[in-house]
Amino acid sequence: MHIKKNDTVLVITGKDKGKKGRVLRAFPKTNTVIVEGVNVQTKHQKQTRTAPAEIKHQEGPIHVSNVMYYDNKAKAPTRIGYKVENGHKKRVSKKTGQVID
Repeated sequence: MHIKKNDTVLVITGKDKGKKGRVLRAFPKTNTVIVEGVNVQTKHQKQTRTAPAEIKHQEGPIHVSNVMYYDNKAKAPTRIGYKVENGHKKRVSKKTGQVID
């Protein structure tokens, strides 16, 4: 999976198309990510003895194919490639050619 936690991504399809956000969590087994402020869902919380009833708003998962890495240096979305340097695999921006992390 090309996208990792704390990456800035751009949503390229779906109801939130065009929104940018930071990846809060990544789930490699299901190929999904949770992006800050994107795919916000409402959850109705039942009343308990200690807490009142409320409506919560939380981000839902998005498939990784619906987001694209956003390169802050190029100010544009870009694809990600890989390069091996000194025996370590590094992620590389296809647009600028610079190492991401």
